[in-house]
Amino acid sequence: MIIRFFYTVLLSFIAPFFLYGLFRKTANKPNIGARWKEHFGISPALTTTKQPIWIHAVSVGETIAVSPLIKTLKNKYPKVPILLTTTTPTGAAQADKLKGLVEHRYMPIDFSFAVKKFIRCHKPSQLLIVETELWPNTLHTVCKAKIPITVLNARLSDKSYRGYKKVLPIFRQVSRNISKILCQHQKDADNFSRLGVPQKKLAVTGSIKFDINISKQIIQNGLVLRKRIGSTRPVWIAASTHKGEDEIVLSAHKRALEVFPDALLILVPRHPERFQAVESLARDKFEVVNRTSQQPITSSTNVYIGNTMGEMLVLLGAADICFMGGSLIGKKVGGHNLLEPAALGKPCITGPSYYNFKDITNSLVAVNACSVIHDDEELCNKICYLLNNSNIMAEGSKQAIAVVKNSAGAIEATINQLQLH
Repeated sequence: MIIRFFYTVLLSFIAPFFLYGLFRKTANKPNIGARWKEHFGISPALTTTKQPIWIHAVSVGETIAVSPLIKTLKNKYPKVPILLTTTTPTGAAQADKLKGLVEHRYMPIDFSFAVKKFIRCHKPSQLLIVETELWPNTLHTVCKAKIPITVLNARLSDKSYRGYKKVLPIFRQVSRNISKILCQHQKDADNFSRLGVPQKKLAVTGSIKFDINISKQIIQNGLVLRKRIGSTRPVWIAASTHKGEDEIVLSAHKRALEVFPDALLILVPRHPERFQAVESLARDKFEVVNRTSQQPITSSTNVYIGNTMGEMLVLLGAADICFMGGSLIGKKVGGHNLLEPAALGKPCITGPSYYNFKDITNSLVAVNACSVIHDDEELCNKICYLLNNSNIMAEGSKQAIAVVKNSAGAIEATINQLQLH
């Protein structure tokens, strides 16, 4: 109780800055608008009177990850309503794509009064949290309302374990409110156990991200885009890049053009507010087209900026090779998930910092479906090597698909643990 009191006092000071970051208007970022009240638990009632399953996915990545699970749940239990909350407006924009399957609301900020209002309004039957988004007041308030809490797709890296260990009394107070933790891997479960979580609360279900189902329409859209680009042109994509990586990527592309003069780089910044800055950076050195302009891609186009939300799969489908961002800027980000390019059969390249997705990355590296590089020169050399060796690229593609297929089954295992009726 004392710990939560001091935490709440601290949150009171931090919350205005956090909310300012959420609410402020920036280019290419969805606007929360009049829905800001939802962050304080004031949200419109659902269109159903039945108790919904409440799923919380903080932002875009988590919403994409949980989408196959939501679709499977609706197929198996079509009469059970699903309430999906996100914290960020970009997550809300992604949730919009699940209209008809879920109703979306913004997650109340972690004050007990806001969470209580939310619960009174929506009366959820249970709360499913995607990955390890653990907010002390939310968990305490939901548990006190006798609503079971399950953490899905939970990860606890060695680094996170060491972090939680430093605040073990806080972690234990938080974790005692959780009914179940469904872990991606045994290593994650072991780390939770070392922090004192009882074995009866732990299960290993695999990563629901491996149960990816890429629709025929998305694959077809990727092929259409590739035809616009030019079926025989060498094409590589730099996906989910962060500030500081774009210069490295563009430098690597400049080098690659000396070997493959008609090569095209598809450059997709991670955050929409950076689209314009990255495009300006690219225009300093290259002939650039951005996706929203609808301009034709000509033989002189060197860089194609993917400045649209939710089209990563289409852009990946149009490329030969994928470099995954968030991995070349020290330890700040820890990489992004290589599952989607792997599922599409794209040989992958990553920087050395991929600790957030160690398991899938190491699985791909082990079968030569992914390479680790450290700078623009190595990135260029690896791209040129793959483009020069079509047989090696084809084998990498085959192995990437196999890794994804062999790791499937987590959605079924997760649903079995939820004991829905």
